[in-house]
Amino acid sequence: MRTSKIYDCEVAAINMNETLKVVADIIDKKVYTQHVVLNASKVVLMKENPELKKIIQNCSLINADGQSIVWASKILGNPLPERVAGIDLMERIIKMASEKSYGVFFFGAKEDVVKNVVNRYKELYPNLIVSGYRNGYFTDKENPEIVQTIKESKADILLVAFSSPKKEYWLSKYGEEMRVPFVMGVGGSFDVVAGVTKRAPNWMQKFGLEWFYRFTQEPGRMWKRYLIGNTKFIIYTLEEKFKRLKDN
Repeated sequence: MRTSKIYDCEVAAINMNETLKVVADIIDKKVYTQHVVLNASKVVLMKENPELKKIIQNCSLINADGQSIVWASKILGNPLPERVAGIDLMERIIKMASEKSYGVFFFGAKEDVVKNVVNRYKELYPNLIVSGYRNGYFTDKENPEIVQTIKESKADILLVAFSSPKKEYWLSKYGEEMRVPFVMGVGGSFDVVAGVTKRAPNWMQKFGLEWFYRFTQEPGRMWKRYLIGNTKFIIYTLEEKFKRLKDN
């Protein structure tokens, strides 16, 4: 698999269709893989959190979720072919799962949301094997029971709808124990699928403005993450660019 090294991570330099082939190969070979996506927000978290950075670096499959990462890869001289957005990949994986008889476990979000997501996908893909589902509200004492439930489900795919860095920490700690070949953190994707939040129009996605659309929906909660976070992302990208120029 081709990769481009940016922000000290080996990001998959492949398109959506190639990514799906890699995922299918992982599942067929039953090779445990923690998938992660990279966007501007996560780059900032990595820069300020060495533990999270190490977890992401150890993930076998990293995709560029944000258009900002694709632009940055070109600036840094290691261009990526295209953005592979996490929610788009999730939806394509579910479609593939229905065609290849892969079992999917849905984990995260509120109870009504995750149920809504499961029902929606069962309507879209009647042949989809739902290995199980669970909401994302639990205590540390419940972790062993949750891990055992997912393990016993014999799922091929685990979708974890937590925010970062919680999902990365949780999967890093319990991922291999559950014996699910492909595990993927999907953040707030369940909320989008269930209609709780809306996704930006295609033209805004194309121009890397999804963050702004999200900001307009919840300005009070998102202003710090996006306005301050995006500024930091630009600074960190320029720092890496200057470092590469100096090293050369």
